[in-house]
Amino acid sequence: MASKLTILCSASLFALATVAAPAAAQTMAQDAPQEQDALGAGDQAPPREQADEIVVTGVRAAIIGGLENKREATQIIESVVAEDIGKLPDNNVIEALQRVTGVQVTNRARGEASAILIRGLPDVVTTMNGRNIFTASGRSFALADIPANLVSRIDVYKTRAASQIETGIAGQIDVFTRRPLDFDGFVVSGAGRAIYNEQADSWNPNVSGLVSNRWDTGAGDIGVLVSGSYSKTDYREMSVIAGAMVPFVTENPPAGTGFTPLQRVFPETGAWEPGLDRGLPTEAGSTFILNGVETPYYLGRDALFAPDVHGTRERAAVSAALQWAPNASSQYTFEFFWNRYDEELQNSLLFTFVDWWGSVGPNPQVELFEGTNIIKSRTVDDVFGFNSGDFTKSRTDSFVYALNGKWEVGDLGGITADLSYQTSEFNTSFIANRIERVWDSVTYDTNPGNGIPSFNFNDNSLLTDPSAWTLAQFYDNANRSEGEAFTLHVDGVREFENSVFRSVKVGIRYDDRKAADSVRTQDAGVLGQPFSTLGDEYIFQGTDFFDGRANVPSTWITPRGRTIYENADEFRQLYRAVQPNLLLSDQMSLTRVFDINEVSMAAYIQADTEFSVFGRPLYVQAGVRYVDVDTDLTFTDRVSGTVTSTSQVTSDFLPSATVRYDITDRLRLRFNYGETLRRPSFPDLNPYFQLTGDLTGIGRGSGTGGNADLQPTTSKNYDLALEWYFAPASVIYTTLFRREIEGLVVPITSVIEYATPPLNDTANTTRFAITRPANASNGTLEGIEVGFTYFPTYLPGILDGLGVQGSLTVLDSNQNIPQYDNAGNVIAQDESPFFGVSDFSYNVTLAYDNGGLGLRLSYVWRDEFLSSNENRLFANPIGFWRTPEESLDFQLTYAVTDSIGITFDAVNLTEDVQQQYYRFGDVGNPEMFNTGTTILPRTFAIGARFTFD
Repeated sequence: MASKLTILCSASLFALATVAAPAAAQTMAQDAPQEQDALGAGDQAPPREQADEIVVTGVRAAIIGGLENKREATQIIESVVAEDIGKLPDNNVIEALQRVTGVQVTNRARGEASAILIRGLPDVVTTMNGRNIFTASGRSFALADIPANLVSRIDVYKTRAASQIETGIAGQIDVFTRRPLDFDGFVVSGAGRAIYNEQADSWNPNVSGLVSNRWDTGAGDIGVLVSGSYSKTDYREMSVIAGAMVPFVTENPPAGTGFTPLQRVFPETGAWEPGLDRGLPTEAGSTFILNGVETPYYLGRDALFAPDVHGTRERAAVSAALQWAPNASSQYTFEFFWNRYDEELQNSLLFTFVDWWGSVGPNPQVELFEGTNIIKSRTVDDVFGFNSGDFTKSRTDSFVYALNGKWEVGDLGGITADLSYQTSEFNTSFIANRIERVWDSVTYDTNPGNGIPSFNFNDNSLLTDPSAWTLAQFYDNANRSEGEAFTLHVDGVREFENSVFRSVKVGIRYDDRKAADSVRTQDAGVLGQPFSTLGDEYIFQGTDFFDGRANVPSTWITPRGRTIYENADEFRQLYRAVQPNLLLSDQMSLTRVFDINEVSMAAYIQADTEFSVFGRPLYVQAGVRYVDVDTDLTFTDRVSGTVTSTSQVTSDFLPSATVRYDITDRLRLRFNYGETLRRPSFPDLNPYFQLTGDLTGIGRGSGTGGNADLQPTTSKNYDLALEWYFAPASVIYTTLFRREIEGLVVPITSVIEYATPPLNDTANTTRFAITRPANASNGTLEGIEVGFTYFPTYLPGILDGLGVQGSLTVLDSNQNIPQYDNAGNVIAQDESPFFGVSDFSYNVTLAYDNGGLGLRLSYVWRDEFLSSNENRLFANPIGFWRTPEESLDFQLTYAVTDSIGITFDAVNLTEDVQQQYYRFGDVGNPEMFNTGTTILPRTFAIGARFTFD
């Protein structure tokens, strides 16, 4: 390992020595905002032509600032700029990016967006001030954890240069915080908002502040900046979910099957195979062979359930920077960033089977969807159900320490060095207790017409009667994820005059990354005593479930998860009656299931050239990046205690080239070719299994495991862009792009039989369908983006300052999906779109800025998309698809004085819901294959901002 580092450093230091030819120190432009790009972007822009200047402030200034960054970059980027300190007008970084061309935001759970995709791909490398950052043992950082109030600019790179980090097939998101030498002197700024969450009926604080100053001393310029942010959100998330499809014989099963009317047929009969991509046939009259007899069947849901989640989320962050410029040719920056994420949630879950194998009853009332064998509605007797009180407590702490130095060497040379250390730890604990009963009957309708299932019991009043319930299973789990990294990054640039070569840039990056996960799991079976024997403090009852939007019970009782969590040992002692080896707090420890040390070393060389073609400038940036990765892995099997160690070594040469041709002063053409990669996530490398018992009575449990032989996924990327800056602060642009991706990771499912139930499995099964990842797919993603920004300069009077910004993205993706038998052997190949890719998405923003008043009305829409695949245990299509999603948001700012402003924000004005359904290929739709519906909250915020300097 050391020898490789020595070779890389020696080669790079020789190149840097060439760059750093002795000469007199020259003046450094310390205050230029683009100087923040020096570490991570490696994106030197050609000299800017003189454009029409327009002086603006407020919302319009933010939009135009992002547009100027896009125009002057060499790469194809999008940029979001805060109009002033603390004025990025969104709750977090992900929400701030949802209006960016080619960016889709999803998973708007628990009151905020939490996932981001670039052109439909989720593999985004996240950097802060150019440094790669991460959360715990993950590869990327939870961008939702970065408060928008601390951000000055966000750049979204859709193409990459050799000087940039090689990972992230989707692209790179670089978040910039402020630095003290960005300001002329003393600055103090603050912002506060009170945010109303309509679903939770709660008011929540969001505050931030910044203090910065700089001094001209005998030792040079010195600047200090400290900023901080705190937010708290009480939220409520309510969902109604129809479970998976399973087969039943009809009301009149043929003689010889041995089955009674409407009895459920399990896969162990051999009549059907679970996990088929398209599920079992759904045409009316479809049959399978049951006990040697051709038998018609129905497809019905196995269960319906309703989670009612009440939670509290807190985020705190501190960013600090100390800068020293001892002379005009050198600058040193020390930065510190701390982020904490705390969350507590109580899930009050109502669950009922709707396929119980008790009596059918005299009037089963089966209704089918017309022309199919799919049950729409039914009454089921002697049905089993349970309610569960789940409590989860989580905390993440992340720290980044960094020291950066910049030196100008001679008239045309410079060196940047950056040394950073970061650590991140995520801890979570989960405790849950179920209560159960058998109902006389339940009547349900899979889809009454709005995609939301309905169900009610013969006597809903029993839902709130503690004496009607029996104490059932007890679950007690904990996880810890840890990560740390030591990173050194050195870049040098040499510029040239009167030469085709404008500059040559070289650099090295050394990264020593460690990651580990530890887990603890224990559970106990049915206790059997009445729920009413516990005190009232252990009983939780919600109200007004689903706001009357569905015909489902509006209230029920569950164990109060928080109280059980606070009295965990008391509950553990109680459940020792059925699980004698249940451990108490002072006996517990977590098992480290994987421990990984990954050392990556990279070196690059990149040249910028300029030619004249037909009298117009042609800029070419080309380079190659070499990366070598050594990974040592240690895994522990929690079932057997076996410890396994292994290692991997990979290396790649990754070329890239960007061509920019200025057809006219306002018309610009860009082309990029580059190669990037995605390394396997650390948990995906763990070959041992995490098992879950047969929770829904299908005859087998499920499990997940990793694959230590996973290799990086690689991508060849092509982009062609045309931009027309047809007026001051206005542009129309379009980009054609293609990604050719090899080694995509897809899940493989096989059935494993154990001699005895593992892990004291309370479901008492020895058969498990285990899903593991493999590099078993290749695919392509291609599409077109079109975007525009237009601020007319001719509007009179009050209309002056009105503008519009928008974009649309059209995507097409395809990958092969292997089909496997129970032994895990490939038996066929199918095709599927990529996960997370909407074929069509668009956004439009109407902006207005005049006389201190700033308004922004934004609408974002994305088409349906494949979100994931289910675990191949049932008879429906395996794909989970999301229906189209939208958000209409409004922001208002008003400058009371030059230093003080007030704000108002509204999010999700259309009261959009998140819905999901089953589909694979041409089988499946939201009407007959609907699964879950989640209400997304509307939020309203009022606030104030001030800045004094």
